[in-house]
Amino acid sequence: MTIGFHQKDFLLAVEGLTVSFDGFKAVNDLSFYVDENEIRVIIGPNGAGKTTVLDLICGKTEATSGSIRFRGQELTRMTENQIVEAGVGRKFQTPSIYDDLTVFENLEISYPRGRSVVGALAFRRDAAVRERVEAIAEMIFLKDRLDINADLLSHGQKQWLEIGMLLIQEPALLMLDEPVAGMSVSERIKTAELLKRIIKNHTVLVIEHDMKFVEDIAHKVTVLHQGQILSEGKMEKVKADPKVIEVYLGH
Repeated sequence: MTIGFHQKDFLLAVEGLTVSFDGFKAVNDLSFYVDENEIRVIIGPNGAGKTTVLDLICGKTEATSGSIRFRGQELTRMTENQIVEAGVGRKFQTPSIYDDLTVFENLEISYPRGRSVVGALAFRRDAAVRERVEAIAEMIFLKDRLDINADLLSHGQKQWLEIGMLLIQEPALLMLDEPVAGMSVSERIKTAELLKRIIKNHTVLVIEHDMKFVEDIAHKVTVLHQGQILSEGKMEKVKADPKVIEVYLGH
């Protein structure tokens, strides 16, 4: 297979992406490109198509037309499981962790070998697993919480645990939907720090409404409106764009 310009140069290349629900175009001829080790933030008013874009990338929603290439692989032809195996991880707005398991067990159960039924049955808590779990726990600020049940964590800690459960699977791309919603100020600051750690080895695509947080983390911002790009670039440029002020930031 020959690798085209965009596949070679970008981790993620979205081109001409459209999805229609009963004639309504939730995403309309959308194109954007994400580099390796980039934090890209997608912002925009409610109903702009932000979450739908993540649904399309992870295969939860089928595109009507267009292309999503990830490391040269066409994701629109793949199942959700194949997309995960290719290296795309997704965190939803509500944390989906196992409340009755400890932090350690939540991370351990997400370890790639444990994910299939056969893998889980044959799974042994060896030194490599323990080492990996402890390294991730330290990264997500939960090293001293490994033995406590996940239901005793604060809201922010639960969000970090779920990010850790994604990280342990070593995705090249992590997609996070409003990761700091409901967090305290100190948790939000630590989450920004966490994302800056993550991008040493990963790329992060974030949907967020918290503008202060976006300013803290974004390398590049894509503003969506009615399923199309309204503006794109550094946060300073986007914030000063009259169209963005009118449609989104002015409200």
